Amino acid sequence: MKVFLLGGTKDSINIIQHIKENYDYYILTTTTTEYGGKLAKEGGSDDTITRPLLKDEIREILINEDFDLLIDATHPFAEHITQTSASLARELGMPYIRFERPTTNLEGIDTSNIHYVKSFDNAGKLIADEFNEGNILHFAGANTMADILNHVSVDRFYPRILKVESSIRKCESLNVDPDHIIPMTGAATVEENLELIEKYDASVMITKESGEVGGVIEKIHAANERNVAIVMIQRPKIDELNKNDIVSNLDELDIKLKNFF
Repeated sequence: MKVFLLGGTKDSINIIQHIKENYDYYILTTTTTEYGGKLAKEGGSDDTITRPLLKDEIREILINEDFDLLIDATHPFAEHITQTSASLARELGMPYIRFERPTTNLEGIDTSNIHYVKSFDNAGKLIADEFNEGNILHFAGANTMADILNHVSVDRFYPRILKVESSIRKCESLNVDPDHIIPMTGAATVEENLELIEKYDASVMITKESGEVGGVIEKIHAANERNVAIVMIQRPKIDELNKNDIVSNLDELDIKLKNFF
């Protein structure tokens, strides 16, 4: 059995480890960075591709290398690749699973500081209009920085990003001060978020609704403790997805695998 896994997330590492522990499957994992590929290899992936792939490239690999299953475990905000993978699987008649982490359970958590928006462009506009003093902590990845900086001064902007070449280049192209760049690996604790808020004198924090795995709850607790506004981008709805293709935990993944094979 050959699995083509679209990865680059903590979820994808958990899937690799789970499949390798419980099934005799070959796994090829694709990520957009060498760092993501390194983690996939360490997790047990048989092989990796560590660059973005075009739709035609994915199609060619799936066909020429006789893959049996396509699993998409990319980030909830990687909308384009999820649309691409779902449509490709339908086109090829290939079994397909979308592993989608649950949304964050905010029951019992003070959400009064959260301002929801539907896009990063809207986030930038909101901050420019309503939070035009103090500094901005950007906890939403390097690929979204330009949308924010179309509306706010780069002098106020402190992005927390993976310290990989592609992300550093994006910062350079947007004239982000190197002293403003906060290198990251993994989700931060409440205490770490508090330290960043205090160190950079932040008045607003930008984050995605990326689920508990993404450290959303820890960010909210820290922001509430320092009365920092949270601008939260809502998770996109992806029309290409069939709800029957979606699983949100490893038990549901097992059921799908057993139904397929």
